[in-house]
Amino acid sequence: MTKQEIINSFDPSQPGLADASIFGLPFSAEQSEIIVIPVPWEVTVSYGAGASEGPEAILEASFQVDLLNQDYPELWKLGIYMDEISEEMKAQSDELKALAAPIIEALENGQIIDHHPSLQTDLDTINYACSDMIEKVRTQTLHWLDKGKKPVLLGGDHSTPLGYYQALASKYDNFGILHLDAHMDLRIAYEGFTYSHASIMYNTLQLPQVSKLVQVGIRDFCEQEVEVLTKENGRVLVHTDLDLKKQLFEGSTWQQLCDAIINSLPSKVCVSFDIDGMNALYCPSTGTPVPGGFSYEQAVYLLNRLVESGREVIGFDLVEVAPGENDWDGNVGARMLFQMCGMLAKSQGMSVGEKNKFLK
Repeated sequence: MTKQEIINSFDPSQPGLADASIFGLPFSAEQSEIIVIPVPWEVTVSYGAGASEGPEAILEASFQVDLLNQDYPELWKLGIYMDEISEEMKAQSDELKALAAPIIEALENGQIIDHHPSLQTDLDTINYACSDMIEKVRTQTLHWLDKGKKPVLLGGDHSTPLGYYQALASKYDNFGILHLDAHMDLRIAYEGFTYSHASIMYNTLQLPQVSKLVQVGIRDFCEQEVEVLTKENGRVLVHTDLDLKKQLFEGSTWQQLCDAIINSLPSKVCVSFDIDGMNALYCPSTGTPVPGGFSYEQAVYLLNRLVESGREVIGFDLVEVAPGENDWDGNVGARMLFQMCGMLAKSQGMSVGEKNKFLK
């Protein structure tokens, strides 16, 4: 069947098709405008685990997401397809995470890795494997970009999007990153891991095409990160959660704060959303939760406001969703993923339906 025939025969009011792709949609990759690249990887996590299971948890929860989104009611017709979740990558992640555990333990006990040849060898192995993962993500992203698709990345821990950014950097010579997170992620080779989840934004800043990094919701950082921030001479702008809340408490509106955040971004923007940027009520099982954070509604408003500003959203990643004892984290992750797909599609001029047309 043609795509239009599939649209005409599909009932979006019924539960998603269990044998279909993400959100229960009936489209093939070729028929879909947006391709979700899942990266089940969490090798360097040093606190809570589970991020590598995020793509599977979000996929399972996605079938319960109603497709008539208030902001983007016809988004589903564009087609959203999830690429295959690599069992090989997941198994490698589990193996390397176990290899990393003694290294992390040794560092926490004040030991110097250089004094332990076997640990240094394991560290080198891990760093090489992480660089290989990054290259695979870069290649996979370019594959879909070259086919005219809009690829987005679904982690996994926050180390996973670096190859994605590298691919975007080969297509765009100037873009900013809107980074929603509880952490700056500006540590240099955290715990010896060159591609640590805590080093993603430091590594990203090595790409000259990234002209601006605007961080929102930050509430946990170290002296080294502040030094990196200072040396960037305005290239990185940080809105801590404490500062944002203070302004709200003293009379500023969220609209005013969002506009100030957005006005500091260039015309092309990639969004990086670490789920722990939100209040832990929405992501209780994420690996490194921090008290505070913004609400789901505040995040949605900011992302919608970004689109309304006329900036072009060229891509996004959603990371650090980790399933817990129930499916709440996956549920929130799936809904945020759908919302962000709408943000991307509308920004790219795709037809997503008229906002609120079915509500008075």
